[in-house]
Amino acid sequence: MELTGDLAETDWEAHRPAVFGAAYRILGTVAEAEDVTQDVWLRAAAADLSEVRDLRAWLVTLAARASYNVLKSARVRRESYVGPWLPEPLVTVPDAAAQVLVDESVSTAMLVVMETLSPAERVALVLHDVFGFPFGEIAEVLGGTPAAGRKLASRARARVAAVKERPRASRAETERLLRAFKSAADAGNVAELVKLLDPEAVYVADGGGKVTAARRPLQGAERIALLAIRQIDLRRPDAFQIIEVNGYPALATYRGGELVWLDTVEIVDGRITELRRLANPEKFVHIGHT
Repeated sequence: MELTGDLAETDWEAHRPAVFGAAYRILGTVAEAEDVTQDVWLRAAAADLSEVRDLRAWLVTLAARASYNVLKSARVRRESYVGPWLPEPLVTVPDAAAQVLVDESVSTAMLVVMETLSPAERVALVLHDVFGFPFGEIAEVLGGTPAAGRKLASRARARVAAVKERPRASRAETERLLRAFKSAADAGNVAELVKLLDPEAVYVADGGGKVTAARRPLQGAERIALLAIRQIDLRRPDAFQIIEVNGYPALATYRGGELVWLDTVEIVDGRITELRRLANPEKFVHIGHT
């Protein structure tokens, strides 16, 4: 696309999902991704775009550069984060028109693994594997060489390979198991919970130091079952609903209309192998109430 001057609002709206999608994958937080998106909009609106031939690529490049800078400073804060860090949930809909926001690379499992990458690895992976950028353009974003960008993407790809190769349960099965888990926990049924969990299942909680949450991952079906029941007794939630988060069903649990935790799961052979419970209220701002 070759433009003749200012950024038209219709052009911006057409490419905004890609801008936000790039920022969110790199940063893992909705709030920071929205800040980056707003910054890109302001910069683009003030720029002369007459020589821009690929508007989408130009906008995504701006987003990647800004996100890279934010992520480098954010890493210091995340290293002092209390307990495990889980990505800020992105409420999605299974809409093919917004595929840039719902594919596998934005799944919670993928974002958790991507958090282990260096900022440069994360940018290289997102730009090349998700948006198809050549390594020459990636080098311009990162300030290195195309060869260095290729190595960064390769290392990152190896780290996330296990998630990409893992078979995913259907949406229907995921929702069924989430509902069954909720029902058994409410009933205090340890035996039923153990049946739903893989014997070596892992539980990861993110309270961010704001609410009580396990500060280390917990392993074992019975231990997780007992903890799930104890948390019901302590928090006494009164409502729940299945919502779509990061492209897949999640269980949102409420008390008095306020979201108290959000559960996402990984499933293998009909059992939950990983239960991730986000309880940090600061990460619920974009989800709302019942």
